[in-house]
Amino acid sequence: MNNFLNGLMGFRRGAWEMLASILIVIGVFMLMQPFALWMFTYSFIVTLVGTVMFIVVSHFPE
Repeated sequence: MNNFLNGLMGFRRGAWEMLASILIVIGVFMLMQPFALWMFTYSFIVTLVGTVMFIVVSHFPE
């Protein structure tokens, strides 16, 4: 956990890519669930933020 936080603070690619991937997965889950309309409403934004974040952080140093 400490290594993950150090990676986030040091702008290292691995930790930020993992966070972006988690956002993408959460967004897709929000899109597919049939229970809460507010989750469906914000699913596209969450997926889009995760995707753009993944593209940006793929240029960070290892």
